[in-house]
Amino acid sequence: MKKSVRGALQQAYRQVTGRFPATRRLLRAAVFQGTKLTYRLRTAGARTNPKQAVFCTFSGQSYSDSPKAIYERMRTDPRFQDWEFIWVFKGAERYRGAYGASVGFPVEDRRTRVVEYFTPAYEAALGTAKYWVFNYRVNEYIYPRADQVYIECWHGTPLKRLGHDLSLGGNVYNSLEEVFRKFDLDREKMTYLLSPSPFASEKFSSAWDLQKHHRESALLEVGYPRNDFLVNATPRDVAAIRARLGLDRLGGKKVILYAPTWRDNQRSTEEGGFTYALGLDFQKLRQALEEEYVVLFRAHYLVANQFDFASFEGFVCDVSGYPDINHLYLAADLLITDYSSVFFDYAILHKPMLFYMYDLAAYRDEIRGFYMGLEELPGPIVEREEDLVPAIREAMSAAAYDEKYRAFCAKFAPLEDGHAADRVIDALLAAGERKGNREERP
Repeated sequence: MKKSVRGALQQAYRQVTGRFPATRRLLRAAVFQGTKLTYRLRTAGARTNPKQAVFCTFSGQSYSDSPKAIYERMRTDPRFQDWEFIWVFKGAERYRGAYGASVGFPVEDRRTRVVEYFTPAYEAALGTAKYWVFNYRVNEYIYPRADQVYIECWHGTPLKRLGHDLSLGGNVYNSLEEVFRKFDLDREKMTYLLSPSPFASEKFSSAWDLQKHHRESALLEVGYPRNDFLVNATPRDVAAIRARLGLDRLGGKKVILYAPTWRDNQRSTEEGGFTYALGLDFQKLRQALEEEYVVLFRAHYLVANQFDFASFEGFVCDVSGYPDINHLYLAADLLITDYSSVFFDYAILHKPMLFYMYDLAAYRDEIRGFYMGLEELPGPIVEREEDLVPAIREAMSAAAYDEKYRAFCAKFAPLEDGHAADRVIDALLAAGERKGNREERP
């Protein structure tokens, strides 16, 4: 099936399932059973390759996050010199050429190949690879065999509630029951669920209902490999990143990274995904701050709509498609977010941040709810747009890393020492040895 046809069918499917819950449940059940059977048939008799690992970030959207960090560490480890690494991407062909090189993908590495997401080649890779490294759940219809190791890296410490901890009605694409089922499927498959702290372990355990099903041992509390780069980055690294982003030509202007999250109740009927309604008047922001600041705008990866900042050229730059958010953290002087987990990682850098929560009451009481008291946040909360500019100026002038900030890092990022990837790799290999190798599917 050609990509254009497949894409049109996928979009039509998302639109229908988003609008009609009853039809959605029937279609999903039929698709699940059909694709599950197809996967088993396609991989019947497949032999597990003990020296093969497959990596996927955000369902093939980028070369980034903890899978990237684990992979890059494995590439430099002599134990893996004769291994095969497989990366899964949407638009995989781009990563074999100039685009891959531009985002840091090692296009010349002979041990590494790429496959297209949601294709027979993708399924074949999962059918043979001993190790699966994902940061956003493997497809529902795909199950690892007993001898395969699947690590769910996830993609952030949770502020907003997840999975079985939700009680406010799901989202526009999934009822609560459907959300619970997705997390139940994850729990059945995972060898490990990565955690960066005792706090995260406790919340992940309840979100995936691990204790009830005697799966607490699935938690791997070793830190987030993606944050190794933040800990180990040098001034030279930062300078190179700022130059790549064109920030070295600003003449001393400060850089604001604005990274809001998505809203469960905002849906795009055209794109078939979630959308995001800007809760900020960039024209007013420009009038007040243009002489001193530039803004890097980063939308959540689940947001389907495109943002047009052409009229704000020179002040706002849309970096939603930039492959590695770690680079943006290092380039920024100030982070503005809302309910996104980005602040847990940004805090490692001890730089100022503030929280623009213009819909706080609705988000807290009607959409998600929180795992922690907002009084613990390492920066001020701004609920009114007219208060945002003064809050930015104050945040940039005050000492950010105070006693409250230090307490926050001690609680939520106690394991970020620059060596999390090493710990994950050791755990994966140990799990692989315990599971052994089966020559073929029973």
